[in-house]
Amino acid sequence: MTRLVLASESPRRREIMASIGMEFEAASPGITEKTVPGEPPRDMARRLAGEKAAAVSLRLPDALVIGADTVVDLDGAPLSKPKDRADAKRMINMLNGRAHLVHTGISAAFGGSVRASETETTKVFFGDLEPDEIDEFVASGLGDDKAGAYAIQGRGAFLVERIEGCYSNVVGLPVYRLKKMLERLTPAEIGQIKNSSR
Repeated sequence: MTRLVLASESPRRREIMASIGMEFEAASPGITEKTVPGEPPRDMARRLAGEKAAAVSLRLPDALVIGADTVVDLDGAPLSKPKDRADAKRMINMLNGRAHLVHTGISAAFGGSVRASETETTKVFFGDLEPDEIDEFVASGLGDDKAGAYAIQGRGAFLVERIEGCYSNVVGLPVYRLKKMLERLTPAEIGQIKNSSR
């Protein structure tokens, strides 16, 4: 059986992997997420996912490593994790009453190299939020470590009017696209992946 490793420190991605019945280990990518001037947010998500997967795969060459990265895209500009609460408030105000895109890149690496990459995009519509609603959410700290300073699950759901596309993508891991990507990998390359749901 091929070991399956998730190259992520995100508890949300770990929860998603567990919820779909995958037997996996988790490992920190240990990389610095660098931005490239002028790089489209969608390309950024895919590149960073590949870098995370490759970094862990070099340490664990006998494992199939899944890397993921989520980028919030407002009018073609990426919104990263906020530096502090003031920065989080700035971001939520920018998103308030508007639509934006959420891109999640996913990559699979084996033997130290990336074998497959995909990107999922979901359109997210924020409701018209009152200033006190924004202040309350920012003060909760729920967006402190998240791209765009929010999460769609939990109390963050009150920020979102609706979405077009994959919900799990906004949480941080597009399940359907991940399944299809894994199905396209050559069994001879990666062996049989453990899946406790089988």
